[in-house]
Amino acid sequence: MIPAVMPTYGRADLEFERGEGSYLFDRHGRRYLDFAAGVAVVSLGHAHPHLVEALTAQARKLWHTSNLYRVPGQEVLARRLVELTFADTVFFTNSGVEAWECGVKVVRKYQNATGNPERWRVITVENAFHGRTMSAISAAKQEKLVKGFGPLVEGFDQVAFGNLNELRAAITHETAGISLEPILGEGGVRPAAVDYLRALREICDEFGILLLLDEIQTGVGRTGRLFAHEWAGIAPDVMCIAKGIGGGFPVGACLATERAAVGMTPGTHGSTYGGNPLAMAVANAVLDVVAEPGFLARVQETGDLLRRRLEATVRRHPKVLADLRGVGLMLGLKVAPAVANGKVIEALRAQGMLTVPAGDNVIRLLPPLTIGEAEIEEAVSTIDRVCGELGAS
Repeated sequence: MIPAVMPTYGRADLEFERGEGSYLFDRHGRRYLDFAAGVAVVSLGHAHPHLVEALTAQARKLWHTSNLYRVPGQEVLARRLVELTFADTVFFTNSGVEAWECGVKVVRKYQNATGNPERWRVITVENAFHGRTMSAISAAKQEKLVKGFGPLVEGFDQVAFGNLNELRAAITHETAGISLEPILGEGGVRPAAVDYLRALREICDEFGILLLLDEIQTGVGRTGRLFAHEWAGIAPDVMCIAKGIGGGFPVGACLATERAAVGMTPGTHGSTYGGNPLAMAVANAVLDVVAEPGFLARVQETGDLLRRRLEATVRRHPKVLADLRGVGLMLGLKVAPAVANGKVIEALRAQGMLTVPAGDNVIRLLPPLTIGEAEIEEAVSTIDRVCGELGAS
């Protein structure tokens, strides 16, 4: 008999009642160090007082009006994002995949509005992940995502990640843009090389196509910069964000230049809930903290410390760990071929530490951006202990 909650998730048998900072507490009162952060969502930790106050204050006043009317919180957050990024304009959504869908529409609409309606296809890369809508899984093309859901949505051409020759060869008179995560998240925490990102920008300019970056997981400080593409010194034409900008509240956004958004006029796109007063109150509160002077520098320092400690751990346990990947506080432990990443994740959970699986037998470490040295030492000690036990078995 099918359960009341549709069984689409392989859930761990855990129920959490509350969170505080970098920790979650289950219904029995056991404490867990949270290096999953709701899959890179809880960017400022659990129950951050500034976010709690912003949400409760707004909840006492107004929850929802729809986008039939002006939403002051949207106007404030949009201006702030424009000031902090390459963008000139912002569309607010409820989730990351909605933001990515909006981004694809912006790319196609730009080509249509500028006299190139034949340009509608978007190039993506292998092992990409943009969400679970039909177009998002059609762009990713991974069997685990698309099996049983065919026929797929047309319009996406896939090339190998990091292969510029293959990418150039895939560009045709129908190509409208290129979509890429600066770091493949679900695909195994694989950062794009700085030179690769710079070359993509140059190729888009050369062929008159748009660069759509998916910074749903990498954005809002996760890598130590506000957005990961900043490490390469480039700017996209369109960018989708979510996860960290809401700190746990469902909110996403599609950012674009004025040039790219030329076709996005009244009636071309919309959302009932997107950017409602509650979401905007929380997202503005998140940005209050992340944009504070010194915050991102601290994330870089914390990420560097965690990396150094984990590199030593990898060296100590070659039977269990093969490599360390990632940038800032988006790191991936590549597990040795003889061991399944799921086995390590279960063992860590049994020791009171939460992590996230990824492709290529990788364990994702995505702690809140607010973690300190004590939490890092606890995490590394737990990983070290678990690897020692697994390596000896």
